Amino acid sequence: MGVPPLDRSTIWPYVDGEPGEFYYSRYGNPTQAAAEAALGELEGGEAVLFSSGTGAATAVVLAFLAPGSTIALAEGAYYGTSTLFHELARWGLRHVEFDQRGEPPADADLIWLEAPSNPFLTMPDLEAAARHAAPVLVDATAATPVYLRPLARGADYVLHSATKFLTGHHDVLLGAVACAKPDDAARLRETRGRTGITASPESAWLLHRGLHTLEPRMRRHTESAAEIAERLEGHDAVERVRYPGFGGLLSFDVAGGAEAARRVETSTRRIANATSLGGVASTLETRRRWEGDRVPENLIRLSVGLEPLEALWDDLKRALTR
Repeated sequence: MGVPPLDRSTIWPYVDGEPGEFYYSRYGNPTQAAAEAALGELEGGEAVLFSSGTGAATAVVLAFLAPGSTIALAEGAYYGTSTLFHELARWGLRHVEFDQRGEPPADADLIWLEAPSNPFLTMPDLEAAARHAAPVLVDATAATPVYLRPLARGADYVLHSATKFLTGHHDVLLGAVACAKPDDAARLRETRGRTGITASPESAWLLHRGLHTLEPRMRRHTESAAEIAERLEGHDAVERVRYPGFGGLLSFDVAGGAEAARRVETSTRRIANATSLGGVASTLETRRRWEGDRVPENLIRLSVGLEPLEALWDDLKRALTR
């Protein structure tokens, strides 16, 4: 079955003098609802869309936490998440980082995992997190439901920057949270409507389109990334490679420090020296510019796209040789 038609309406007439299922687009629209249903089916829960991945993260905090709450955040997770939590500290939010490969801290009110983490590619101990009394959120942006369905592993929420692999074409800004409990999804929709962290119908439509090709795209990402990771492991100009064994995201440390890494990222021709990840086109960048001392100065994050494998490897090999 194809994607339903795009509905850009902002209002819908009342039914017998009362609001129907859709009445004002800030609270929901048919295109968004169809995409949410499709994603929810993949995740085994109920999905809610937001204007971006960070918007989705903000909504979770506003919906389920309060001033004085503590988030246990996976160490080395996407730097934008901790940046958001630092911003919200002015409102009484506290967060502590922990090694997600082990037990979460006892006093946490929400466990925030990332599977795999970006850019360190660690995987969490989901069983240890599920034993904790606090709700568990898993950012599965890089895994997608093709490789991980956290709700089936005891998580309460799964978050995606749907800008990345779910939509997959570098043409959408979108976030999503899938909930194990319908009441939690209803609370998130209430928060979304009140705060206006609303996804556009165009973005929702493009997500729905992307879900139709998600599995074959992820299989291709994985085939190429796994081979490139293995070849990088054997290259003299590479000190370390991080790859979880699936998906299109990896990182590697270039021998020779920051200057050598800079030369590599500016020498590729086929692979774009650009931020973000998860699209059909490959991208790479040094992460020190954004993340500071939390990452090695010579770390390069590589998002492997759908281009021919040998073309990508030839591009990387030439840049590393320089």
